Amino acid sequence: MITIGGNCIVSLVPFDYLHGRYEGLGIIWIDAHADVSKVEDGYPNAHAMVLGSLMGHGAKQLSAQMENKAFKPNEIFYIGLQPLHGCQEKFLNDMGVDYKIQEKEFVSNDAILSFMNKFDHILVHFDIDVLDERFFHSTYFANPNAGGDGAGGGKMTIEKLTKILELITENTDVVGFTVAEYLPFDEHRLHKMFSKIKLFTE
Repeated sequence: MITIGGNCIVSLVPFDYLHGRYEGLGIIWIDAHADVSKVEDGYPNAHAMVLGSLMGHGAKQLSAQMENKAFKPNEIFYIGLQPLHGCQEKFLNDMGVDYKIQEKEFVSNDAILSFMNKFDHILVHFDIDVLDERFFHSTYFANPNAGGDGAGGGKMTIEKLTKILELITENTDVVGFTVAEYLPFDEHRLHKMFSKIKLFTE
């Protein structure tokens, strides 16, 4: 099952559905952000709550959409994770999620393989913002006018991501894959420009 488009919430329903169909299922979360924020922490953006909800501790409005059991902390593996807000760090530590901040160095291939070998099937959540906005511009953090919660973008190149995805897909059974947060700002600007040129509109 491949899901493309929308913000990170789009992983909630397909991952929950696939959790009901498959035993021995782990999640690889390729994202600059933890996505475990909570309403009670004063956090306003639901797209950053989805993984916490899949673990059974997210916003009630999101958890209410789930029909299957929650994922366990040892079923989660982060790739590309950047520095956390305090409440997110506390959540992961309290839950017992094994994670690594990857500001200077990404997780190793051996660590990825070791995680995958524990499971029969894998779900992959790929948030575009794991990519470095200096080299890939269709991400939220490439928009200089975008606001936010103070979190930064990712540090990964498309070449590094390609190698990681090849490693994952060639060594395990991927039964669900999400591509989220694709924001093609350059294409949108071109569309706006050409819409004002009569040559392209008449």
